[in-house]
Amino acid sequence: MPRAVRATIIQPDKHVPVDRFGQWLSSNRVLLRAVPLWQRDVPDVDSIGDGLLILGGTMSAHDQATHEWIEPLKKLMVAAVEAEIPTLAICLGHQLLAEAFGGKVTVGHPAGGEHGALPVTWHKGALDDPLLGRLTENGTSLVAESHHDTVTVLPPGTTQLASTELYPNQAFRVGSAVGVQFHPEASPELMGRWAELDGDDARTLRRAMHAQDTEVSRTGRLLAQAFCGQLRARSLAA
Repeated sequence: MPRAVRATIIQPDKHVPVDRFGQWLSSNRVLLRAVPLWQRDVPDVDSIGDGLLILGGTMSAHDQATHEWIEPLKKLMVAAVEAEIPTLAICLGHQLLAEAFGGKVTVGHPAGGEHGALPVTWHKGALDDPLLGRLTENGTSLVAESHHDTVTVLPPGTTQLASTELYPNQAFRVGSAVGVQFHPEASPELMGRWAELDGDDARTLRRAMHAQDTEVSRTGRLLAQAFCGQLRARSLAA
């Protein structure tokens, strides 16, 4: 009998939960362990199981002085790639993944960030990517965006996998890890809560996200299913 598929979720910020991505993973029979970084230390690579999911946060990738877990988390992501563990890094996670491998993040980008449902355009490298390939069928996907900072220089040897009109580095792969700037996990309700935290019009954003959620949630589900497939393959190979 095959062993259970297990994954670790790293949550840097109590305001940025796994939301419905956790439901999608659990429905595919993945056992999840959450690590809230305001309560617990960054785990070691031998304890994370078949996969690693790093969520976003309201802090920046350069806030090492107030968030001592940033450097250990970057080291964990490098160790996960060295161990060929499937890793998905979202928003802040995406930015930390880039800097862990030699890329650059611009905090408070002058273009103002992105907030709401926006189309990402997939590039050639994403077509055959084991995690992103199913999303590329139409050339674009509608995704939830909520960020002020951005990856402005990708790590050496990596390429753009997706772009938006304002931000070219929406997704990239380094070994077994993929970083995405957008939020495949975020429901309309969560997007509304983030708007409230930013002092924006939460009601209008929430309505707009509900109106577009059929396509946005489809993107998230497909990504979750593909991630589960990678976790299951690693579990079977172990």
